[in-house]
Amino acid sequence: MRLGTRGSALALAQAHWVAERLEGNVEIVTVTTLGDRGAGIQDKSRWVSELERALLDGQIDVAVHSAKDVPTELPDGLELVAIPERADARDAICGAAGLADVPDGARVGTSSLRRAAQLRAVRPDLEIVEVRGNVDTRLRKLAEGEVDALVLALAGLARLHRAAEAGGVIDAFVPAAGQGALALQARSGVIDPALLAPVADVTAMACVGAERTLVHALGASCNTPVGAWAQPLPGGGVTLAGWVGLPDGSAWLRDEVSGEADAVGAQCARRMLAAGAGELLTQAERELTA
Repeated sequence: MRLGTRGSALALAQAHWVAERLEGNVEIVTVTTLGDRGAGIQDKSRWVSELERALLDGQIDVAVHSAKDVPTELPDGLELVAIPERADARDAICGAAGLADVPDGARVGTSSLRRAAQLRAVRPDLEIVEVRGNVDTRLRKLAEGEVDALVLALAGLARLHRAAEAGGVIDAFVPAAGQGALALQARSGVIDPALLAPVADVTAMACVGAERTLVHALGASCNTPVGAWAQPLPGGGVTLAGWVGLPDGSAWLRDEVSGEADAVGAQCARRMLAAGAGELLTQAERELTA
């Protein structure tokens, strides 16, 4: 089996994690994506489009993505075939023990629209600085004093064995749909599910599916700050939290719904749209593309 992945340290670590758990001969194939070449930062497809093309062209059998990078609409002929066990989906703060411990007026770095909007909503006193690059680059910028704190995905730090860099987690934030999860993508009907059974997690698939359904039903784009996080309930079903807001954090909306995983995404979207989420998303899109 040929596993396709980006060539970043994090992407390779994720691909090797998958390869080590699959039986038989597994080859890792590195594919350079548009994002690696510096394509627009808010174009989510920049991280996956070249891998999807390699799948369709038969150059690879399975693509390993960060689930949060995969758009909710997939190209014809491709499907998500497995979601491995999910890591902690929460956002982490580096450089402080928690968001409340960040001094007034501090410079906090992130390249995420969602994180920036939620930071501004919770701490309007902070100066939000766009910090790009891989995890190592961002942590180096923190160490060199370019920013006073960073907000990163806890799962990414953990996969690079740098979880100790996190001072704490930000429980007030709603993570991005799919954050903390990997997504395995293949040509429809080509891969025998039994081959991926060692890395397929039914609960993670249900939760990520609910999150993707919510984002899709809201009509959100990569130019809009949106969060979606489903967590399994002990007795079955999931609790799904959704968040949309304006880039400057001046207005936002959050809702939470519990129920069956295949139903809560659409239900949460209906409630949020009825409460004004559509107007927020339209305004956010207009502000960010102006």
